[in-house]
Amino acid sequence: MARSIIIDCDPGTDDAIALFLALGNPALEIRLVTVAGGNVGLGHTMRNARALVGLAGKSIPVIAGADRPLLGSFEDAAYVHGENGLGGIQLPDGPPATPGLAADAIRAALRQAGPNGLTLVGLGPATNLALALATEPALAANVAEIVLMTGAWAEGNITPAAEFNAWSDPEALAIVMACARPITLATLDLTSQALCTPARLAALAQGQGTCRATAAAILATVPPTKRLAQPGSPQHDSCAIAWLLAPETFTHREVHVTVDCTNGPGRGQTIIDRWDRLGRPANARLLDTLNPDRFFALLDESFNRLP
Repeated sequence: MARSIIIDCDPGTDDAIALFLALGNPALEIRLVTVAGGNVGLGHTMRNARALVGLAGKSIPVIAGADRPLLGSFEDAAYVHGENGLGGIQLPDGPPATPGLAADAIRAALRQAGPNGLTLVGLGPATNLALALATEPALAANVAEIVLMTGAWAEGNITPAAEFNAWSDPEALAIVMACARPITLATLDLTSQALCTPARLAALAQGQGTCRATAAAILATVPPTKRLAQPGSPQHDSCAIAWLLAPETFTHREVHVTVDCTNGPGRGQTIIDRWDRLGRPANARLLDTLNPDRFFALLDESFNRLP
């Protein structure tokens, strides 16, 4: 039976690849795609989400949500993702947005969830998920699992301490972390192992299909990360989807996580107690390692199923 999920995202180059990975896999039933401002502004992220769903030939509601964090001001990452969020790659316009507000749509879907519940997959700032869960906390009982690409237990990628999604709205992430449901984290330390090197990109580009060609073109625009020893772009958001499809690809551990919501230099840092030094109850599953060959094989398999 396919797992029913909601994908909350902010496309974004890495969100685009993650969406294709999910859209091309029959093991996932995507109920909604909800969208926030994040990698670029909401106008761009909505246009991109609609275009990617349309390119994949799917009919899935795409619903706009928050254009800014719960507190503070919005700041994008266009220096990585390009002004339009997809490295300047222009896609045909997708199906029109579904009317409504993301948080409302998430709550409505949770109310209608069957006995197995819904899995919430967060690929951007956690604002939409936090608004949904904070305004009707009882609905958390209908959440099977929350899978987030967020945080880092070591170095950040937007500040020395913080990863971009966590830093963009730490208050929202703290709300989600406190919902008392199973939470799985794909952090920077994990996603750096899913490095799309030039050789990986060349292999991924081999084959037929508009979605595959589009993904390769988008990936080719991403500047190589300065944090890692070899050139390439980590496939951050796809790791969250891959966990749902092939958990045997990963190792993991149970950890306690807190989020720095202060206004100092640590804002947005996820303090992840990997060795139980604090003796606090675990509130998340931390993905530790992945098998990169299996990960990129999953991508390839999904592209083979897409137009």
